[in-house]
Amino acid sequence: MTQTPTGHTPAPGQARAHFTVPATHPMVTVLGSGDALLRVIERAFPKADIHVRGNQVSAIGEAAEVALIQRLFDEMMLVLRTGQSMTEDAVERSIAMLQANGSGGGEAETPAEVLTQNILSSRGRTIRPKTLNQKRYVDAIDKNTIVFGIGPAGTGKTYLAMAKAVQALQSKQVSRIILTRPAVEAGERLGFLPGTLFDKIDPYLRPLYDALHDMIDPDSIPRLMAAGTIEVAPLAYMRGRTLNEAFVVLDEAQNTTTEQMKMFLTRLGFDSKIVITGDVTQVDLPGGARSGLRQVQDILEGVPDIHFSRLTSEDVVRHKLVGRIVDAYEKYDDSQQAPNGHQRK
Repeated sequence: MTQTPTGHTPAPGQARAHFTVPATHPMVTVLGSGDALLRVIERAFPKADIHVRGNQVSAIGEAAEVALIQRLFDEMMLVLRTGQSMTEDAVERSIAMLQANGSGGGEAETPAEVLTQNILSSRGRTIRPKTLNQKRYVDAIDKNTIVFGIGPAGTGKTYLAMAKAVQALQSKQVSRIILTRPAVEAGERLGFLPGTLFDKIDPYLRPLYDALHDMIDPDSIPRLMAAGTIEVAPLAYMRGRTLNEAFVVLDEAQNTTTEQMKMFLTRLGFDSKIVITGDVTQVDLPGGARSGLRQVQDILEGVPDIHFSRLTSEDVVRHKLVGRIVDAYEKYDDSQQAPNGHQRK
């Protein structure tokens, strides 16, 4: 796919690009069902005229926009050649990445590199990063012993960490997976709740079980847990232990106290990896206790082999409205800050 001067002559100051889609790729895979993908592109580049005839696509408009459209189609073809389909969401994210590159954002990764990076294949589906920050988060987990994934709900920080944990177990990089989170709503005492200990802690750990069922054959999970290969436990159970040859994921870390965070980090053993995830805007600690996740950023930022990955509303991979909700709450919180930095009453 190269720019050519053929066809309609662009007006002064305009450029033209021409793309030929290989016959091996039906046009519906490029344009989408009912031209849904084409409409996404047209909305993103309203000043450009995009025309389709057979397997030929042309674009005329401002040189910068036409160049981005050409790069977009090139990236889409690279993704399609891997056998992966393009969705409206994937096209929107690809456009955002290309625009960030074009505005001097400094991102070296291309949309195709982000969208085709496979982490784990299970039960007929493949888990991949969907945004640039998610890819960098996953890459950081490969390169560092301790990684913090900090960001709002829906950014995939816990899900991707668990996928990396399962990948590490399957490739024998570790001998066990430990998944933990603070049961802060029950004060980690849990005694007043009905039922057995398992019944008491189950509601707080259920999201981790649900993610596991997406990644591992559900029938094998009880066996792996009985053997200690996979452990799902409240944070209080980590005290006094040394975790060797383990991939450890601490979820909801914003609800750890400063003492709990230090206790957890010092559980690190040999040949282990730790990923800590949380959302510093969703602290549920009682009595105004300080979040260990907020404090640890000041303490450990810049320490070698420890990495902080920060995800934003742009990395939300749930319903689009979730990202808008996150942004709206951030704007509201900012508006409630008094000039001295304290919350208005």
